[in-house]
Amino acid sequence: MGIAITEEHRALAASVHGFARRNITARGMDHEPFRAALAAQGLLGLHLPERYGGQGGGLQELAVALEALGEHCTPGSHLPTVLASAVIARATAAHPLPSAPAPAVNTPAQDASAVDASAVDASAVDASAVDVSALDAPVADAPPSRDTSLPVHGLLAGLADGTLTAAVALPGGARAAAAGPAATALGSPGADLFVLPLPDGRWAALDRADCAAEGLDGIDLSRRLAAVTAHAVPDDRVLGGVTSGLVADLAAVLLGAEACGVAAWAVTTAAGHARVREQFGRPIGQFQGVKHKCAAMLVALEHARAAVWDAARALDGDGPPDEAALAAGTAGVLAADAAVRCAADAIQVLGGIGYTYEHDAHLYYRRALSLRALSGDPGEWAERVAGLATGGVRRRMEPDLPEEAGALREGIRASVASLAGAEPLDRLARLAGEGWIMPHLPRPWGRAASPLEQVVIHQEFRDLKRPNLGIAAWAVPSIVRYGTPRQQERFLPKTLTGEIMWCQLFSEPGAGSDLASLTTKAVRVEGGWSLSGQKIWNSLAQWAHWAICLARTDSDAPKHEGITYFLVKMSSPGVTVRPLKEINGEEIFNEVFLDDVFVPDDLVVGQVGQGWRVARDTLSHERVALGDSWGPGSRHTDMVRLIGELGGPGALRPAALEESGRLWASGQALSALGLRVTLSQLSGGESGTASSVRKLLGMRHSQAVSEFCWSLAPASPYWNRMILTTRAFTIGGGTTEVQLNIIAERALGLPRDP
Repeated sequence: MGIAITEEHRALAASVHGFARRNITARGMDHEPFRAALAAQGLLGLHLPERYGGQGGGLQELAVALEALGEHCTPGSHLPTVLASAVIARATAAHPLPSAPAPAVNTPAQDASAVDASAVDASAVDASAVDVSALDAPVADAPPSRDTSLPVHGLLAGLADGTLTAAVALPGGARAAAAGPAATALGSPGADLFVLPLPDGRWAALDRADCAAEGLDGIDLSRRLAAVTAHAVPDDRVLGGVTSGLVADLAAVLLGAEACGVAAWAVTTAAGHARVREQFGRPIGQFQGVKHKCAAMLVALEHARAAVWDAARALDGDGPPDEAALAAGTAGVLAADAAVRCAADAIQVLGGIGYTYEHDAHLYYRRALSLRALSGDPGEWAERVAGLATGGVRRRMEPDLPEEAGALREGIRASVASLAGAEPLDRLARLAGEGWIMPHLPRPWGRAASPLEQVVIHQEFRDLKRPNLGIAAWAVPSIVRYGTPRQQERFLPKTLTGEIMWCQLFSEPGAGSDLASLTTKAVRVEGGWSLSGQKIWNSLAQWAHWAICLARTDSDAPKHEGITYFLVKMSSPGVTVRPLKEINGEEIFNEVFLDDVFVPDDLVVGQVGQGWRVARDTLSHERVALGDSWGPGSRHTDMVRLIGELGGPGALRPAALEESGRLWASGQALSALGLRVTLSQLSGGESGTASSVRKLLGMRHSQAVSEFCWSLAPASPYWNRMILTTRAFTIGGGTTEVQLNIIAERALGLPRDP
């Protein structure tokens, strides 16, 4: 998924990509016709009120566009100009808005596909070199600059229609300015406006005539930097209500959105090269080292996208200011770092060609490095995040639901109230009988709940605990889909009430993640089958009443065929369970030995020989379930609770404080990623490989939190247990390495292993 997840935002992203393909080369320069084309498309004013010639959108729309433009390494003044207008727009709340109509501006086109591609001649740009001094230079036929001696909000129209360009000083950004009061600004020294901090902490939008600006050498070849000093500050140019924190937050979102675009280009380019570049007789994308590198790039990108998306909606007003600051800090920690990592890894995958000046890879790497320097040190962002989180700030992660959710909620809330007043055993029977335990299942086992109804049920049942089915949560959907009516009636009611406990007999000593290599055999006998073999890593098998079990019924069939899905009674003769003591001292896993265990025909689920299809259904439910949970006691919220118990952030060493902020940002972005998946499903979209991405990130995050908390409290029995327990999280349910293969092959189209 891109930053865009709604239908409207995806259409916007596609439109901007179309515009960019016609009008941008990575080595192109920001000349006047290009800026006019941006304005004509409304891309300079997506986030501005319509009274100023804007599109009436917000930072979410602007972030979608910036990500798309970032994939094309948009040169010149576009980013600093829209950042400046975003800052100035925030100041209008501190000034009376003018009652007179705004100055007339050109009406921006609504559809990028309507742009006349001939309006911008990208071929006129010399692709062999970049003349930095020419960036943002005026051209002979440029329209006259707008009079900027207007009240501060009057500047927005000129920024929206392209007659004004701007540069913005970035708090905490690159410290490359000359000695003295000069501020380092993103933008050309020849810009019309400079948004700068004043010595008293206020900010102002100043004309070029009121400033002294010199160009600075930066690593980015297609975007200017300037050292700027103000020598006159008219009162009507002071941006009331604007603070350095606000400017930094807006920059984190907008620079972060472009960083996601840079990372997206890197992922696409690396994967495309890996699919076709051959070495040693096969595509390099088939080598696991390359495959995993590309998959890890995509994982980092999706993590960053979730953070930027959430920060954009927070700054658009979805939540109080402290939540917005926390969300922006999370984007500051993750986004630019992801771009640098992905751009560097793309060069690695490209090999020697990626290190040449002729290839565009170095331009994207330069852009990524520049964005990271300008948006601020991720470590400093992490310290800020840690301060907010330990101070009690929490980011709300709730979907904005459509109006029809209200009618659903009324009935569900009444049912919850009725259930809350029932006796415990009656309540359990009703939860199962009314379909509340797994509401997505078809009736009578669930409620055939739509994605919207599932979200409302989840929200309304927060204070009324529903049973945790454990392994049964993976088995029940497969029995519902493939089981016979008799099997469903026999097993499902008692499973949903907790009277039947299940385990899973899939993995074997020689067939873990490679499940189709199992060797447990099922031989046809009178009235059923005789199963023999060994299973391992079987959670809770010592207490289970029944098991879902895979066994090979046809040894001559291809690897993924000839496998049958059985229901095995764990008290059957020939079943031996031997608990395995784990590194944390507990006995959750088991070995299970099957010695001529009889299973009648009526306990085969699905067709004989087609068990792999049923197993895949079971495993898909397992991955979703694991993706929703990172394991008990290993969340970023538990980490902050521990820090409070130890005396608060002041008790941490600076390095530990920074690490806690990085972990919080990671966890918060994971929550945002989960919310994005939910919203995508609500709008009828597919999660794609999101469950694998979430599992991979979630399990690693859980381990990292446990390791960090143990380092703070090594004498704690709880964290002693958790640091050992979470070691299993990147193994169970599909190892990290298998998840990377799935992501690389399904999302990036890299060739499968032989």
